[in-house]
Amino acid sequence: MTEVAAVVLDAHREVLATINSGERFLLVTHEHPDGDALGSLIAMQALLTALGKDSVMVIAPDDFPLPQEYRFLSLDGLVTAPPDDLDCRTLMFLDCGNLDRNPLAALHDVGRLVNIDHHHDNTRFGAINYVVEDASCTAEIVWDLLRATGVELTTQIAEALYVGLITDTGRFSYGNTTVRAHQMAGELIEAGVDVAAMHRWIYEEVLPAKLALLCRALAGLKLFSDGRLAVASLTAADFAETGAEDNHSEGIIDHLRALSGVKVAMLVREVAASGGGTQQKVSLRASDSDVDVSAIARAHGGGGHRRAAGFTSGLSTAELIDAIRAQV
Repeated sequence: MTEVAAVVLDAHREVLATINSGERFLLVTHEHPDGDALGSLIAMQALLTALGKDSVMVIAPDDFPLPQEYRFLSLDGLVTAPPDDLDCRTLMFLDCGNLDRNPLAALHDVGRLVNIDHHHDNTRFGAINYVVEDASCTAEIVWDLLRATGVELTTQIAEALYVGLITDTGRFSYGNTTVRAHQMAGELIEAGVDVAAMHRWIYEEVLPAKLALLCRALAGLKLFSDGRLAVASLTAADFAETGAEDNHSEGIIDHLRALSGVKVAMLVREVAASGGGTQQKVSLRASDSDVDVSAIARAHGGGGHRRAAGFTSGLSTAELIDAIRAQV
């Protein structure tokens, strides 16, 4: 067994011991939760509830409404602010690479942090760090915990885990799609997941405003570095005039990445800054492993995966393009 594998196994055992001995838990994830964040959160909540634990999920109010494609998921046990007995609860961070990715500052100084994640740039901020870098998604790690605890894999839990699995593997098309990912999918389908229905809910219930936003992004597409860098940008006016929500930009960057010859895709969208004014949220995707976009994102205060990352910046779009071209 390698040293890394031994560390992961020890963390797995520590998490199980914490689950077995603990009574009250608080589950959180990163800001603007995606499919893996929500699926992992919901599945862990169901796991703890099945074991008779007092568990609640917290998602900050600014993260609502959730993206349209995830609104079919059950959020039983959800609150939008930490409960009064926070000091008596064990905190579990799911799919959160660093503390700064969670907007609830009150949670950052609590000592009993369990960090469950699969991002390779995770900062290991927890008292227990169960970080499995070769897992296809955080939902896969929760699936392992579910099997270890003996909790029944209900259809509701399987659907939540399946959302995490298919979104983080790009419908089994990304490089993180492993044999275990397919084995997990098979087990979830056996537990009652309706593959066709899930695909429709997540990928085919597209709202007109989202489609209009996609049209605007593609209309302004620019190619740099002999077609190897594709860039699209969206202004606050684009969102206002199409009636689109911020989460409607989800998936646009995949269209850029799919262009022939593109090595790196970048989507820049203008959003309101907490202190007033605006800032830019940047999403990066790499078409192969030649470029580690998470390293670029970390240089700007963000993070993510080697082939999918992001950050927030005060730079203009033109300045961002110059910076990314130099770093790529």
